Amino acid sequence: MANYRGGRINEEIKKEVSNTIQNKIKDPRLTAMVSVTDVEVTKDLSYAKVFVSIFGSEEQKANTLDALKSSTGFMRKEIGKNVKLRHVPQVLIELDATLDKAQHLNTLFEAIKEKNSDDNE
Repeated sequence: MANYRGGRINEEIKKEVSNTIQNKIKDPRLTAMVSVTDVEVTKDLSYAKVFVSIFGSEEQKANTLDALKSSTGFMRKEIGKNVKLRHVPQVLIELDATLDKAQHLNTLFEAIKEKNSDDNE
């Protein structure tokens, strides 16, 4: 029962944080496209680790990540207003690098495929 509840809370916070980033944060450093990929809330609901993917150049990624980390208090306030919880968790922003890893693996697979096709000829 508690695991199911945790999953629902994760999804509600994910929706709210995503909506806040897209529509409510007016920081000029948010120039890259941001996608909230996952949220992990601790069992005692004291922390919510928000994983984000940022699409853009390295400079845009750094500026956008700084802007998101500086707006965690605002995100927490929005979660408190729109998600019914007794205790609103502290928001921690983490960069999700799974897309970068997948892209790297894809280039490695392509290189292996090219090497094998060259060896067969």
